[in-house]
Amino acid sequence: MKASPYPSRYRWLVLSAFVLSTAINYLDRQTLATLAPLVRAEFHLSNAEYGLILAVFSIAYAACAPFAGMLIDRIGLDRAIGMAVGVWSCAGIATGFTRGLGGLLGCRGVLGMSEAAGIPAAGKAIHGYLLPAERALGNAWNQAGVSLGLILAPPVATWIAMRYGWRQAFVISGSLGLIWIPLWNLAARKAEPRPSGSGSASTVGDLLRSRRLWGLLAANALNMSVYSLWTNWTTLYLVERHRLPLAEANWYAVVPPLIGALGGFGGGWLSLKWMRTGVPAVAARTRVCLAGALLAMPTALIPLLPTAGWTAAGISLSILAVSAVSVNVYTIPLDIFGGARAAFAVSMLVASYGAAQALISPAIGAVVDAHGYGPVCVVAAGLPMAAYAVLRRTGEAD
Repeated sequence: MKASPYPSRYRWLVLSAFVLSTAINYLDRQTLATLAPLVRAEFHLSNAEYGLILAVFSIAYAACAPFAGMLIDRIGLDRAIGMAVGVWSCAGIATGFTRGLGGLLGCRGVLGMSEAAGIPAAGKAIHGYLLPAERALGNAWNQAGVSLGLILAPPVATWIAMRYGWRQAFVISGSLGLIWIPLWNLAARKAEPRPSGSGSASTVGDLLRSRRLWGLLAANALNMSVYSLWTNWTTLYLVERHRLPLAEANWYAVVPPLIGALGGFGGGWLSLKWMRTGVPAVAARTRVCLAGALLAMPTALIPLLPTAGWTAAGISLSILAVSAVSVNVYTIPLDIFGGARAAFAVSMLVASYGAAQALISPAIGAVVDAHGYGPVCVVAAGLPMAAYAVLRRTGEAD
């Protein structure tokens, strides 16, 4: 597609159409977390085995993300995202036909491989269509797509499962991506992306030698570990800790992603506000990360909350905080490294998230089986502050 030096008046409309793919991405992956009690019961899975399923997805997600980023930068956004959505939709549909742990592991592995392209493609779109000061808000809008998928999964998947069985929930959610592909092809004709511009890394090798990149990867892994905790374990936590029926637990589980979307927009708006007062882009985004890290500290108290409603509120505050951090961490590579390597730079953050989730998911399951959620929440409370410390330490590098 030919690049235009001027921002298109349709840029937010086109980005909104793209963000719909992010919503479908997370709806597909979150269907398992929503229906985990039913799937675990049918296949007689322990918390540790459920953590293993999450780990397989995450390993594939982490391993394939850099290659997905390189592919997007090489063949272009439109072709790459169409291929990725097609594959992950088929993997989601196939999950509805599994007959045991092995089938679940295989389907989640393919889903992780293909969904690894989703966030890097969004980074490419945000850099291509939006002005620099708008990029954190663009990531917040994409985060809203994530939240939409997380919000829709509990009521939609539960409603389908209660009437037609849990398998049909995977089939139906997977089919939505196949509908999205022609919709995006139509929307993308409305606007032309802006030139890629220049950055501090002109090649993949340059980027991989950047200490700032590795600092961003470490910070993202730390912060997003908290996000992974609540997106994968909230329903199980509510069912096991408060003895709620699945349907009621999933209604409570709708609230945190909605609040998380507000956190993303708040984080994007704060960085935009500080940039307009003359604060450099990276410094403004790092300030937001400190604010989010402080706000995440009460995560340690969640196991002490007495009711499901208070628990949902505590989890919501935790997700709000890490979402405000996340939209800024995912925007910093666009500021530093430029558009030519935008997808690859973001894909490395995706890989760090996937690697962290692969490591912590079985560990969370084992700790919960042995000691409950208390130790997990105490550790989670400090991770965003550790992420901020890493950003500050590596911020003057290169």
